[in-house]
Amino acid sequence: MPEIKVQSLDRTFSILEILARAPNGLSLVEIAAAVDLPKSTAFRLLAVLIQHEYVRKTDDALYKLGPGFIELASHYLNSLELKTESAPFMRELAANLGTIVFLARREGAMMVYIDKQDQFTNLRKYSIIGQQKPLYCTSLGKSLLLDMTDAEIRLLLADTDFEAFGPNTHKNIDSLLADLHRCKTRGWTHDDQEAEPDVNCVAAPIRDYRGQIISAISTSWVLATRPDLEPEKVSVHVMKAAAAISAAMGYSGKNSASESL
Repeated sequence: MPEIKVQSLDRTFSILEILARAPNGLSLVEIAAAVDLPKSTAFRLLAVLIQHEYVRKTDDALYKLGPGFIELASHYLNSLELKTESAPFMRELAANLGTIVFLARREGAMMVYIDKQDQFTNLRKYSIIGQQKPLYCTSLGKSLLLDMTDAEIRLLLADTDFEAFGPNTHKNIDSLLADLHRCKTRGWTHDDQEAEPDVNCVAAPIRDYRGQIISAISTSWVLATRPDLEPEKVSVHVMKAAAAISAAMGYSGKNSASESL
């Protein structure tokens, strides 16, 4: 059974590759012949691909690649573009403050690090990339929630256990929402020993051309070693970097989702 599934998957990819080279579309007979499959098998595979919008069938019974690939490709390309566009502003922020700067995006009820800039060393640059942390206790995570309504946040975090990672970690959803209301007003978020004891972090959201939050940028510091850093003053630098990256991603400052909240 596993061999059959793998073979079907392999043939499905073959169909997609063939259609990618046929912008005008192909008939079922042509597809079946190209991948050396019975028409009935090719039809079943195409039906699944159509269901997921990776293939579409035209009125003249030709099969073409569908809109599902546009969404997949846009996520991939946006991720690459985001890291490229944000890198100089992240380096500038790290240099100006002498701190570590992070870039993250949301995956469900978690935030995942996608880049890091540190003016001191890059030896561990990639050790954190791909790591995940809860949204409710990180400034990055909270920034990624700023264009969502209370109801949407409650639904998203309905199964989240508010585990304490630091002395000031939010204990429940109501506490988090009250914090987010303040954050929405000022445009930046603050993690005051919520994700880790003795560590502060300030973040701001990054928007794309649609005005939607696609990522967040933050900077962190250890309280004992950087008593000169005050969240309100740090936020000016972080918001400036977030605005510059947003502009590079096509955001014009209008039509943001948060404006309707």
